[in-house]
Amino acid sequence: MDIEIIKSPSEGVIKMLKNRSLSNDFLESKEFDTVGLIQGKLVEMLAATDIAEKAANVNVVEIKGICPQHFAMIAVLGDTASVNEAVERILKEFDERRNI
Repeated sequence: MDIEIIKSPSEGVIKMLKNRSLSNDFLESKEFDTVGLIQGKLVEMLAATDIAEKAANVNVVEIKGICPQHFAMIAVLGDTASVNEAVERILKEFDERRNI
């Protein structure tokens, strides 16, 4: 799984996300100042979405790739603390699952 966090995303980043998003309604609002980008297997992205939404006050949007059948990406949107909390919880839970 690859993870990047963008604080105060530029208009260019927001435009790119809008172009690749399957749902622009969250991206239309300016109620987020941080974007967590997480890329991995589809099954991982579904689990990560569930973990993120339960862990913090964030919205999660699926992002289309060039070859969507081979990888998936989600954008975790919210304030900086909430996105950081959601991403940390995802990392923790995936780490725990590997150690079982």
